[in-house]
Amino acid sequence: MTEPSYHTVTIILPLEQSDDESIWRQAAADKIGVDLSWLGEIRLKKHSIDARRAQIKVQLRLDVAINGKLPPEPEFTPHYPKVSGEAKRLVIVGMGPAGMFAALRAIELGWKPILLERGKDAIARRFDLAPILREGRIIEDSNYCFGEGGAGTYSDGKLYTRATKRGPVRKVYETFVEHGAPARILVDAHPHIGSNLLPNVVRAMRETLLASGAEVHFETRVTGLIRSTDGKRVLGVSTKEGQEYLGDAVVLATGHSARDVYQLLLREKVRMEQKPFAVGVRIEHPQPLIDSIQYSYKRKASRHPMLPAASYSLATKIRDRGVHSFCMCPGGFVVPSATENDEVVVNGMSLARRDSPFANSGFVVTIEPEDTNYLKPEHGVLAGVAFQKKMERVASQAGGGEQRAPAQRMRDFLKKRDSSDLPDSSYFPGLTPAPIHALLPKGVADRIQEGLRHFGKSMNGYVTQDANLIGFETRTSSPVRIPRDPESLEHPEVEGLYPCGEGAGFAGGIVSAALDGIRCAEAAADWE
Repeated sequence: MTEPSYHTVTIILPLEQSDDESIWRQAAADKIGVDLSWLGEIRLKKHSIDARRAQIKVQLRLDVAINGKLPPEPEFTPHYPKVSGEAKRLVIVGMGPAGMFAALRAIELGWKPILLERGKDAIARRFDLAPILREGRIIEDSNYCFGEGGAGTYSDGKLYTRATKRGPVRKVYETFVEHGAPARILVDAHPHIGSNLLPNVVRAMRETLLASGAEVHFETRVTGLIRSTDGKRVLGVSTKEGQEYLGDAVVLATGHSARDVYQLLLREKVRMEQKPFAVGVRIEHPQPLIDSIQYSYKRKASRHPMLPAASYSLATKIRDRGVHSFCMCPGGFVVPSATENDEVVVNGMSLARRDSPFANSGFVVTIEPEDTNYLKPEHGVLAGVAFQKKMERVASQAGGGEQRAPAQRMRDFLKKRDSSDLPDSSYFPGLTPAPIHALLPKGVADRIQEGLRHFGKSMNGYVTQDANLIGFETRTSSPVRIPRDPESLEHPEVEGLYPCGEGAGFAGGIVSAALDGIRCAEAAADWE
């Protein structure tokens, strides 16, 4: 009999066999080249579906013990120390993933986080979504973008990232599991938590922070920086309510929709830069149609019960501008994500089960700084913000108010003709037929049209009269970057100020924002 050993193997099985552990074991034994009786403990490490061919396969990565057990996995229990009252203070503005992970890392490093969030806690915040959906009325500091957990809390909680070189992605996933997220996110190739589960996860993270000595202040909007007499160092922040919060460093993690923060930085003469961003529409198809395309079966057939709602990812370049799908939500909902009452912004979300009859995705075009030059004389470095805002006001006017969104059938959009009616939609405030092809900026509209024709060739059936193009998707990322030194991560002109996450232009999703928060906390603490 061979000595005990451990192996990691990858096996590929037909879909129908992929949940049968006895088949896993035989396939693993064959792959390693040992007798089945020698196999001990076996553990799933990664699960992904390959639907590129008619016969759908599942790829599994397994840890396998020969003649023994595998080393135990770590228990997912919070282990953060209690920070002392004499600890250095890290003021964190914003309580999205960048801010929350910066706070958790600060505690590990012995610093006391002071978190300031303009919105409400995640559970109370849920009640403020009702006026948006039922009355078309935005509560401007508590909505789909602002509040505990940030925009990701109520937009699906997709965790897939390509930012694997930015830091400990696995630690971010494990932190979510520690606080109640499904352990499945540790093995799925494209993990997500779901907007019905995330509020309780971020609440548990807040409880960990409070138990460790952090301060959390909701409904606290930052309106000023407190600086040294020479203006070279930030000492803290002041708020709309007249309060002051002092610290040894300030992490600015306010998200890409906190436009008033950019105005604040302008007043404070804190340097910012323009950066590329993307705008477009949200496209909504019937989910069975996307299933039939991606899983290669007839549309009226039912999806196999072992298959998740199908997703897609599309990208190309048209006349030097990227055109791509964004934040695809299988089995999801289109939601109103405006932050002011004179605008309409759409985004997508899914619940954990992803069982809505609709699939939606952003479909956007890259906007380079030179594309907004005509707005620079009036708006300067915030020309990109003005570009977004102009589109959002156009959408509001075309929708007819009360957060109704303008929409057009896909084939009508391609043929530049009005839609007399619209397919059913998940967008709760309602849709208004409108000429999206004429309302979009020309360089955006024509590239989306070319992109749809291009992708329609690779996804037969994607271009259909049964799909809605809904206006507008404008908050894909910040049009502004708040610069920082690549080594210290401080603003190059303001000591102690750490621009962080999506709002500062250094992240693009929950995981990359969390990783950036970790990095900024370490930089503030001068951790080595």
